[in-house]
Amino acid sequence: MAEDIIRKLPFSAIAEQSLLGSILIDPDSINQIADLISADDFYLENHRQIYLAMHSLYLTNNQIDVVTLIDELVKKGVYSKSGGEDYIKVIAQTVPNSINVKDYAKIVKDKSVLRQLIAMCDEVSDVSYSEQDEVPAILESAQSKLYSITQGRETKNFKHIREVLTDVYAHLKALATDPNANHGTATGFRSLDRVLAGMGNGDLVIVGARPGMGKTSFCLNIGTNVAKQSGKAVAIFSLEMSADQLVSRIISSEALVDSYSLRTGQLKPEEWDHIAQAASSLAGCDILIDDTPGISVTAMKAKLRRVQNLGLVVIDYLQLMQSDRRIENRVQEVSEISRSLKILAKELNVPVICCSQLSRGTEANKDKRPMLSHLRESGSIEQDADVIIFLYRDEYYKNAEGGDAVPSDTEQNIAEVIVAKNRHGSTDTVKVGWTGRYTRFREIAQESTPV
Repeated sequence: MAEDIIRKLPFSAIAEQSLLGSILIDPDSINQIADLISADDFYLENHRQIYLAMHSLYLTNNQIDVVTLIDELVKKGVYSKSGGEDYIKVIAQTVPNSINVKDYAKIVKDKSVLRQLIAMCDEVSDVSYSEQDEVPAILESAQSKLYSITQGRETKNFKHIREVLTDVYAHLKALATDPNANHGTATGFRSLDRVLAGMGNGDLVIVGARPGMGKTSFCLNIGTNVAKQSGKAVAIFSLEMSADQLVSRIISSEALVDSYSLRTGQLKPEEWDHIAQAASSLAGCDILIDDTPGISVTAMKAKLRRVQNLGLVVIDYLQLMQSDRRIENRVQEVSEISRSLKILAKELNVPVICCSQLSRGTEANKDKRPMLSHLRESGSIEQDADVIIFLYRDEYYKNAEGGDAVPSDTEQNIAEVIVAKNRHGSTDTVKVGWTGRYTRFREIAQESTPV
């Protein structure tokens, strides 16, 4: 019975042969399909080994032909010197040319996906029948497995270094022709992007500040910049403000209309024109807003998996999120949330920006600039985050203390963007302009200051 089921697993021997034959005829065709399939997508073991041997030759810049391939397979112990030659020659004669190599790769990939779906359903079925886990956990596991298959990232098996080397090799070739290919998602602030080289896919970026420093506005500015510049979808989870309040802030920033005037409705005729222009521009952006209070990471995942062409996730803010399970200790709960957010960023393969409150420890210091130790409620936030950014405005404290300060709505107000942790590079402090009445940060000409 088991053999009957195995024989019925979806696969196409002729498609696998044709794909390998196309590479033998035209070795350069491997560039067209290297990012479409992996060795694990081949059902027949000998086909998998032949494809791996082709990869080895490709990585070492050796010619791929019948002779070199057979020699490589003998070296790897796949074939003996007297065996395998006839089959390699048969593969080479399977197709007349490599024109349809992508079509063959698609068939091989589709059959592989069907097999993965069958295996996933078997696993979920076994867990469901056992009744040994909570239903939400089973559902999350099933969704995660299905999402991995949908994204072409089967996470069940190890990934051999030879496959990673192929990806790195292709990336290096891209960098040789386009130096900007290494840049991640741009924040829209050139001085900050020079430090970060953009936000990397899968990065968890924490933006921390004391209340009133403008962390929500800063993240909204970045989100709007990404949506306008990349054309990708930006998903914003607002746990503190309603969608209407959030959009009012974005309009104030984009239209350069006083946020107080927006709240009161006391607008001048020219301000209505500015609002109309900003609204028209924003309507063309793919910005999605969810203002569900106390949302969990699991609920976010379920919504984000349905978003097409996702480019960035913004969460405001971490301390208002809830864990999927009841945890009495709030520090442990925040630790679990921060770990889940990092996993979320990695699974979705997009940057995730999350605002975070800071402890009152900053107020006790003479120099009130925040430090990593001021992250509120959990030290694991520092561990899980790839990038940690703090916002600091000296005028904020001068106004609070009644000293001589520049009014917050003038062009003189400067904010420090402190990159306190950068997993991919150096830590710096850059300065940007802040216009409070427009809730807008802006680029200014300045030099970065090493931390």
